[in-house]
Parts: sequence; C-alpha cells; structure tokens
Amino acid sequence: MSYDVAVIGAGVFGAWSAYQLGLTGASVLLLDAYGPGNSRASSGGESRIIRLGYGPDEIYSRSAQRSLALWQQLFKKTEPLFHKTGVLWLAREHDAYCEATLATLQRLNANFERLDRVELTRRFPQLEPGPTSWAILEPDSGVLIARRAVQAVVAEAKLNGVEYAAEAVAPPQGKVMRMLSGEEIKARQFVFACGPWLPKLFPELLGELIYVTRQEVIFVGVPPGDDSFSRGVMPAWIDFNDLVYGLPNVDGRGFKIAIDAHGAEFDPDRGERVVSVAGLEAVREYLAKRVPRLANAPVMETRVCQYENTSNGDFLIDRHPEFENVWIVGGGSGHGFKHGPVVGEYVARMIAGDGVEERRFTLKTKERVQQRKVY
Repeated sequence: MSYDVAVIGAGVFGAWSAYQLGLTGASVLLLDAYGPGNSRASSGGESRIIRLGYGPDEIYSRSAQRSLALWQQLFKKTEPLFHKTGVLWLAREHDAYCEATLATLQRLNANFERLDRVELTRRFPQLEPGPTSWAILEPDSGVLIARRAVQAVVAEAKLNGVEYAAEAVAPPQGKVMRMLSGEEIKARQFVFACGPWLPKLFPELLGELIYVTRQEVIFVGVPPGDDSFSRGVMPAWIDFNDLVYGLPNVDGRGFKIAIDAHGAEFDPDRGERVVSVAGLEAVREYLAKRVPRLANAPVMETRVCQYENTSNGDFLIDRHPEFENVWIVGGGSGHGFKHGPVVGEYVARMIAGDGVEERRFTLKTKERVQQRKVY
C-alpha cells in the first residue's frame, strides 16, 4: 500500500505529526522500532514539565501556551494525563532570564505570580531558598504523564485512520526507504522524527549537528503521612541557575529531581541505563542545600534517558537538502516534549504547502559548536 506520508518515530514529535497529518485527511503510516513512549525514547519516562516560561524566547512560550490547550483537548477524549501542579521558577537577585520570563508572560497575558523571598518561604517551606531572592509561579502549568500521553496520542491517531506498525527503518539509500526486513515503504512524503536516532540514520548530514547526551533522573521517597511534597501542595520547580529541576510526588512515585546540565555522549540503542555514582552524589548534594528534609531520603527509582541537542537548543524541522520529499523533525534538546502538539501542527502545514517557515528551525541555522541558548 502507498501512503501520503510515512512518519518514522512514534515519540512525541512523530506521534503528534502523524495525528495532525491524519486530521488533514492524508493517509499516514506511523512506524517505530520499539513502540510509542518506549524506555529508550527521549519521550519515554513517567513525567515531563509543561511551562510557559522561556526567558526572552517568546516563540517557545507561545508554542507551550498553544500546546497546553491542545494537550488538554486531547485528554478530554482519552484520560486525564495533565496535573496542574503549578511551576515555580527560583530566581537570583539579578536574574536576566527570569526577568525576561516575567516580561514574556505579561505579553502573553498569562497567569503568573511574582513572589518575594518572604512569600516564597511562607508558601513553600519545603524549599530552602539559599541564594534565591524571588520567584515566579505559573499556577496553570504543571506535569504531563509522558509515556502514557504519547501512547494516548498514537491511539487517538489510529482512531482517526493513521496506521501504526512496530517496524525499524534502515538508513535511506537514495530515494528508497525500506524497513530492516527489506520491505519498501511507499509514500509521497517521509517524516523522520527519530530523536536520538537521527544521527544514526543521517550520519553525514547530522552526525556533527545533533548531540545525544546521557541524562539521569532520580526519584526519592517522601516521608510517610506527609503530603507536603505531593502534587496539589508542592509545585514543579526549576532552578536554572544551578541547572536543576524537580517534580512533586505524582501518583506515588516519589519526588523527582534531575540535573539539567548536558551529560556524556550516549547511544540510545546500546547505552546502559543505570545511574552513575557521581550523578546520585550530585543530586544528594543539591537536596541537602535546597530540599534538606529529603537529603537522606531513600532512592525509589532511577532513570537514564537522553537529550538530542542541537547546537543552541532550537528545534530542527526542515527538509533534507538532498531529498525534496524527506523531512527531518527533531532536536527536542531536553525541552521539546511539551511542544509536541504545535510541532505536529507545524509539520502538517509545511507538508501541505501552506506553512510559514520558521528560520530558527531550519538546518542552515544549526552549527557544529554547541552553545546552548534555549532552556
């Protein structure tokens, strides 16, 4: 059978691209080697923060605002996989990023509060502010249940006529696309939304433009009978000055914390997903400073996933320079999950020929020197 579009990769970008393409009436085939929201995928895992704040990068703030509405629209048809925990930004005295975030939220007419240190400590005594002098609270933002959310998108896409198959795709040979079984994939357009597998499929083009890094996540236990670290009481929070973020206890999994600094180079197929001693020590050190009641809390779960970073953190959504009918969609760079719905809309419009190109997403803006600018 021949399709209008074949989407390779059923992570959040690929799933939403297939879903949005299906809404246009296109015939769509969605493929994934390991399955939607699998443990190797950057979209795997239990939870992801969705927040509007992006410093001066209003393009991503507007995208997150639109995406949140689309996620909630989807969950009305499936199951409630968004928890409105709020998102708290911890800011220093002279904090250009958080000041820019305030200005952007004001332009978006978003719901937010600015908290001084006294109010921050009163509202959230679980956190030791340290050098934090003020904060921003986004009360309407929160946590997406990631793996199940991706699976919900794929399930809804299938109800709308998208076909799904658990198949791996071989690196393209000229204009011929084949599964590893050797069977040819017939489609007018191809969307490769393969996250950390993109450099493997397109080594000459992306081998030095997409950086796949190992990222460790720790869940620690909360005190018995104590709900102060649970959703509804404690928000998700971000401390980009120390490159750390945390999520409250959601569904009894424990308090989630991760170091947001880019880790070591990582292979999504063969990499061992066991956290390092150094990674655990770094989390313990931060907890002792900022969440002292959990400094000696037992580890409940650990995860190792990966970011697939572009040079500066902007997404990569563009045609392959040699193949007019091949699109590359990736570069989530650790912050992409929340934007899945809008990425899908953008891909669908571009393939339909009525989209407006966003230069920041183009291949020509990606460099070989990594200098992260988007958080």
